[in-house]
Amino acid sequence: MYKIFNTVDDVSRYTAQRLFDQICAKADSVLGLATGSTMEPVYARLMQYLEQDPVDVSRLTTFNLDEYIGLGPEHAQSYCFYMYQHLFNQLRIPGERVHLPDGTAENAERACQAYTEAIQAIGGMDLQLLGIGTNGHIGFNEPKTPFDSRTHVIELTEQTRIDNGRFFTDQREVPTHAITMGIQEILEAKEVILVATGPKKAAIMAELYHGEVSEDLPASVLKMHRNATIVMDKEAAALLPTKEGLIAGA
Repeated sequence: MYKIFNTVDDVSRYTAQRLFDQICAKADSVLGLATGSTMEPVYARLMQYLEQDPVDVSRLTTFNLDEYIGLGPEHAQSYCFYMYQHLFNQLRIPGERVHLPDGTAENAERACQAYTEAIQAIGGMDLQLLGIGTNGHIGFNEPKTPFDSRTHVIELTEQTRIDNGRFFTDQREVPTHAITMGIQEILEAKEVILVATGPKKAAIMAELYHGEVSEDLPASVLKMHRNATIVMDKEAAALLPTKEGLIAGA
């Protein structure tokens, strides 16, 4: 299902409300979380809702999608740092219930296997939040990543490193590899919400809408999901047709 809203704020309100509703409906929810500038207003709105209507979050469990290899949790561009800055410092989930890939693990492959096992042991995600890269990646699952993949080490494409270079003072500082949750783990979530905002996402959203399900476009796997919602603002949806099934301003 596609939902198109007028503004980024409208997108953030809708997405945060879905997260809030999930938390209220199931106190021990397992949430799959994403990072990036698209998610910052979503998390800010979620915290507003939780401040207005406090609920117990002590039984929540979270799994983050990905982390750069080589960046420790204290690095300002690590996704661990991001999550504590934008959510976890305010959302007091017990530390043992917060899971992030370890970008500094001595044995990255073993760390990936342990992450997969932890996800499987808890029964997978109740709700998985996703962004999308300009090349269609979800998590850091780059084009050609097998749909049956589980948590693994990925070499980042040049396009991804260029896109993410804006967060670093020097393009050469952008890591070349990351640990990412696999596409199969994303697909096994009970519900998925993919969020795309801004004009830079318009081309890939049109490609996703019109294209076939293919490993060349990782996000296309969501067309196989039983409960996936793709949420956009008007700028990200600018190249999509206006027709029944695209719910404007819902």
